[in-house]
Amino acid sequence: MTVSYTLKVANARFGGFSKLLFRWKGSIYKLLYKEFIVFVLLYGTLSVIYRHLLNVDQKRLFAKVAEYCNRSTDLIPLSFVLGFYVTLIVNRWWAQYTSIPLPDQLMCVISSNVHGKDDKGRILRRTLIRYANLSSVLILRSVSARVLKRFPTMDHLVEAGFMTQDERKKYESHHSDFNKYWIPCVWFTNLAAQARREGRIRDDVALRLLIDELNLYRSKCSMLFHYDWISIPLVYTQVVTIAVYSFFALCVIGRQFLQPVDPSQNKTMTKKDEDLDLYVPLPTLLQFFFYAGWLKVAEQIINPFGEDDDDFETNKLIDRNLQVSLLSVDDMYQNLPPTVKDKYWNESTAQPPYTMATVAETLKPSFMGSTFDMRMSDDPEQSQQVEASPSMSRIQTPLLNRFLTAAASPAVSLKNFGKGSWIQHPQLLRLRTEGTFPSSSPSFYRREDPEAVGRIDEEDMEDGETRLSETSSPSSHLKVPHKNTNAENLRKELPSITVVELPDEISISDQPSN
Repeated sequence: MTVSYTLKVANARFGGFSKLLFRWKGSIYKLLYKEFIVFVLLYGTLSVIYRHLLNVDQKRLFAKVAEYCNRSTDLIPLSFVLGFYVTLIVNRWWAQYTSIPLPDQLMCVISSNVHGKDDKGRILRRTLIRYANLSSVLILRSVSARVLKRFPTMDHLVEAGFMTQDERKKYESHHSDFNKYWIPCVWFTNLAAQARREGRIRDDVALRLLIDELNLYRSKCSMLFHYDWISIPLVYTQVVTIAVYSFFALCVIGRQFLQPVDPSQNKTMTKKDEDLDLYVPLPTLLQFFFYAGWLKVAEQIINPFGEDDDDFETNKLIDRNLQVSLLSVDDMYQNLPPTVKDKYWNESTAQPPYTMATVAETLKPSFMGSTFDMRMSDDPEQSQQVEASPSMSRIQTPLLNRFLTAAASPAVSLKNFGKGSWIQHPQLLRLRTEGTFPSSSPSFYRREDPEAVGRIDEEDMEDGETRLSETSSPSSHLKVPHKNTNAENLRKELPSITVVELPDEISISDQPSN
C-alpha cells in the first residue's frame, strides 16, 4: 500500500520532519539496510586485517594503495551522474501516474448524452462504460504485477464481470501478435454509432464529444503500454550503477584510518600526539547512506507498477473506477435533487459561516493587490493628468531623443543619382522647394516634430522632374556628380541654396550663400 504522510507535514513545526525519520514502512532504512550492512562488514574486515595481520612493510604498501584509492574517488562525477539520473526517473514516475486512465470525464459525457430510462437505455450506458473499464484492466494486466496476480486469465475477467462469455469469444477470435487492449474501445465506438442511429444520442455533436473523450481515455492506455515498453536506456542505468558501486569499492580501501610508520625504527608509531585514529568512518557511512540511498530510490520508482511500498495501488484504482462509473451512468442518470432557491437568494454578498476554530481568519483583510496599500506622494502636482504629445517623449528622454534626431536627419541623397540619362540634360533637373527655406528663423531648427526629417520625393519620372521637400536639418546638403552638369545653372535655379563646385562633384547646401 502506498505510504502517505501528507497530513503529517501539513503544518511546518519544530521536529515535523524529524518524526518521519522513525517510520519503517516505505523508509530508506528498509530499502537500504542490506547494502549498508554489507558495506560495513567489508570495511570492518579490511580494517581488522590491516591493524592485526599485516607487518610493517605490508602496512606501508597498504597505505600507498589506500591513498591512491582515496585520490581516485575524486575522478568519479558521482553527484552529477546520479542526480541527473534520479531527476529523470522521478519525472518519468509522475508522468506514468498521470497516464493511468480514469473514467470520470467519459462517464459524465455518457450520462448526459446517451438517453433512455428504459432497460435498453440502461444496458447501453452500462455497456459503454464497462467497455472502457475493460480496456483499462487489460492494459493494467500487461504492465502491473499486482493486477496480473488478481486477474491471471481471461476467465477471471469474466467472473469479475468486466466481460461476458460472448465478448470473451469475440475477443479471442481476433488474432493479433500485439496487445489487444484496444478491442473494447472499438466495440465502444461501434455501439455509440448504433445508439446515434437509434436516436439514443440525439445529435452528431454529442456523438463527436463522446468519441473524443473515448480517444483521450484510449490514449492514456496507450501511453501506459509505451512507458512499459520503452524504458530508460539500459546503458544509462548501467553507467549510474557502476559509478556508485565503484565509488564505494574505492572508499572501502581509501577511507581506512592509516597508522603512521616510523621508517627509522621500522615500526608502527602509536603515540598519542599522532593523527586521530577512529574505528568507525562516520562521514564515509553518511556518504554511502546518501548516494546509495539515492540509487535505491531510483531503483524503486523506475517501475511503479510493481509491489514495492510506494508503487501505485492499481487494484484499488480498478475497484474505484468501476464503482463510480457504473453509479454515474445508471443510478444517477436523470436522478436530480429538486432545484430550489439557495440560502443567499436575497443577499447581495454571500458569506458562508465560520466555526470557532476558524473565526480568526475573518479578521484578515482580503488581498487587493501588492500595491493597494502603497503610500502615494502628497504633492498634488504629481497626481495631475497631462495629455501625451510628441514633445513629451523628447522632454522625458532628452539623450535618447537627441540620438534619434541625429539619426533621423542624415545628408539628403538622391536614390540612384547619376545612373539615369537625365543627368546629361541639366534642364531636366529641376529642384523645387515648397516655399522658401526659413534659414533666417532660428525657431525653424528647434521644431519639436520628430517626423520632420529631410526626404526626397521622386515623382513624374517620365517627365524627369525631381522635387526636394523641406528638411529639418540646417546642415542638409546634396552632392551631385558634376559630369555634364553646370553649376551656374543650379545657382540660377536655386538662388537660396549654396552651390559649391568640387573636383568630382557639386555640393548643394540649404544654408544661404553669403
